[in-house]
Amino acid sequence: MDATVPPGWPDEVRPPGAPDWERSAVVWLYDLVPPDYRAHEVLRRYPVLLARFAADHVAAGLEAARAGWRTVRVELADQLPVEAIEAAMRAYEREGARLAAAARGVEVVAGALRGERWVPRL
Repeated sequence: MDATVPPGWPDEVRPPGAPDWERSAVVWLYDLVPPDYRAHEVLRRYPVLLARFAADHVAAGLEAARAGWRTVRVELADQLPVEAIEAAMRAYEREGARLAAAARGVEVVAGALRGERWVPRL
């Protein structure tokens, strides 16, 4: 078993080479995408393709969080109290950070699913 994983490796995914590591990767990837994606047999058969779908979905969510953060203050200033706007800004920041971490996780998990192995630099 190769217990060395790259920075950004998700805690929920077992290290490459560990028993059932690919299954744990698939479970984690499915948790990142809409439930309807489970209906696509091709994604169950090809985890690398599931990783691609997850990367696209997470990237879209990250862009949406960034756009929301940039625009919520202007677009809803007349409809919400200041404290609600500030809370929304903090929520967008937290969601953006979560999605950025997920994007990195998808990137390294996808690489491992393609057979890439990470070697730490000294």
